[in-house]
Amino acid sequence: MASNAWVALAIVLATLLGTHAADPDITSDFIVPDGVAPDADFFTFKGLKQALRGAPRDAPFKVTKASQGEFPALMGQSVSYAALQFAPGGVNAPHTHPRSAELLLVVQGWLEVGLVDSNNTLFTQVLRTGDLFVFPKGLVHFQANKDPRYPAVALSAFGSANAGTVSLPKTLFGSGIDKDVLAKSFKTDAQTIDKLVSAATMG
Repeated sequence: MASNAWVALAIVLATLLGTHAADPDITSDFIVPDGVAPDADFFTFKGLKQALRGAPRDAPFKVTKASQGEFPALMGQSVSYAALQFAPGGVNAPHTHPRSAELLLVVQGWLEVGLVDSNNTLFTQVLRTGDLFVFPKGLVHFQANKDPRYPAVALSAFGSANAGTVSLPKTLFGSGIDKDVLAKSFKTDAQTIDKLVSAATMG
């Protein structure tokens, strides 16, 4: 099946990305949490299966992570994954990953993606199934499924077991930054900031 070939390619790419990662080097083959006796199951993660089956349920966008929090065998291995599911019209809001670049592979449908560099230059691209795009570490980026009828699915590989995600809407408007500071920063009024804060803190 073609989709299996894309998944296999993504695994190879994640492995290559991990060879130049920023996580601290470890002095053992792998790290085992206290009280865990490693067997083959310790090195296996089955949590992405459902995420590869199309649109998310009851949400315009869903991310399913396979990082060290969900998959402890990744600790010290400088690699992780995420499956991104987009309903028709779904958006992964502008965000950054402070500890890793992201290598995104579209496995179903198509996406419009973009990043903004430190010179405030916007780079956008339309990606089809099988296309790859790299988001450099720490830069603001987004993904959007602009197809009004069909879902899209992508796999993201990271060169860190814990790449971190900083969502700009939630960070700016959902973290409790003084509303007067936000209003002055965005050259707008308090009512507009109230609407943005309300939207960022919903659900």
